[in-house]
Amino acid sequence: MLLLVKKNTLALQTKEYYEAEVMKKIVTVIGARPQIIKASAMSRAIKNSFSNEIEEFIVHTGQHYDYNMSEVFFDEMQIPRPFTNLDVKSGGHGAQTAAMLKGLEDILTEMKPDAVMLYGDTNSTLAGALAASKLFIPVIHIEAGLRSYNKSMPEEINRIVCDHTSTLLFSPTATGVNNLVKEGFKIDNKAPYSIDNPKVVHCGDVMFDNTLFFSEVAEKKSSLLKSLELLPDNFVLATIHRPNNTDHAGNLNTIFSALTEITEKYSLSIVLPLHPRTQKLMPEKLDAGLFAAVKANPLIRIIEPVSFLDMILLEKNAKIIITDSGGVQKESYFMEKPSIVLRPETEWVEIAANGAAIIADADKTRIINAFDYFIHKTDLSFPPVFGDGHAAEFICREIIAGI
Repeated sequence: MLLLVKKNTLALQTKEYYEAEVMKKIVTVIGARPQIIKASAMSRAIKNSFSNEIEEFIVHTGQHYDYNMSEVFFDEMQIPRPFTNLDVKSGGHGAQTAAMLKGLEDILTEMKPDAVMLYGDTNSTLAGALAASKLFIPVIHIEAGLRSYNKSMPEEINRIVCDHTSTLLFSPTATGVNNLVKEGFKIDNKAPYSIDNPKVVHCGDVMFDNTLFFSEVAEKKSSLLKSLELLPDNFVLATIHRPNNTDHAGNLNTIFSALTEITEKYSLSIVLPLHPRTQKLMPEKLDAGLFAAVKANPLIRIIEPVSFLDMILLEKNAKIIITDSGGVQKESYFMEKPSIVLRPETEWVEIAANGAAIIADADKTRIINAFDYFIHKTDLSFPPVFGDGHAAEFICREIIAGI
């Protein structure tokens, strides 16, 4: 998109113009809570430092449509409002992705952006990658190269497809870059970049940018600890939302049985901001006796999904974090808190390799043993493997140069 800027009053009178730098029109596709939060770092960087070079248009697919899972983040984090919402909502993977694909194809055909920017590994990411690449629009993938090496996870399929349809791939870690090299990507490609000649960049993590930026804001604005009567370093934070745990009765029963035993053994409160899917499935999937015990346990504090600022405050003040969320694993590390991972693997291998996280899966013995280990461990270290807190600015410069 070529901008013509008037030189001065004289130029205006003589109708002389000169060519200004080309503004990059970028369509950002988001749909789930983590993507909204990640996008805030990029939107903030564009607004503060690159508004004359990058024009961003946000499309919300509607994948997360509950206010507490989506809308509240736009309000709280002052993210630019989406110029459109596809309102896809929930559904099977095929139906949901197809609806997104159709809506995004129509939008991209009309807008003709210079690139489409995608985050992570959701169905919104997959639909954005397919729609853009089939229209020959360059794809920018933030969080490229992450691998769990478990293709039974829908997220693994989504991130692989997105990477292999991308023109600019931004990996938050050196491990992510190495994963891409293993799959045939070259790190010495030269411009011009394209889907067949992509650029792989180690950039640091935009979520680390956000944690640094919003940590102090959370301390000032959030009153959640006070309202829940929680003392710093005297409670456990837990999150459970992945279908592998919520949809399988065995896994869900094992996890809640472990949480119950932890409260009994250590008399620590467990704060559980409950994902709508988990809340819906608990009465159906949990054994009746365990469900009743969980509801009656005053130390298992089930609350509604929380805002990003509230989540930061909970993470910052928790003693230990138990989660099946990739994002919460990282945020635990940013806050220098140990985490127990309720999955058989993790994309964030640096955290586990460093000893700051233990992969326990939905295995009661492993969960309890990991908790026992961390409750007594006092010498954990958290080296800076996720960058310097300025990943978003770095990515913006690369976009301007590479698209």
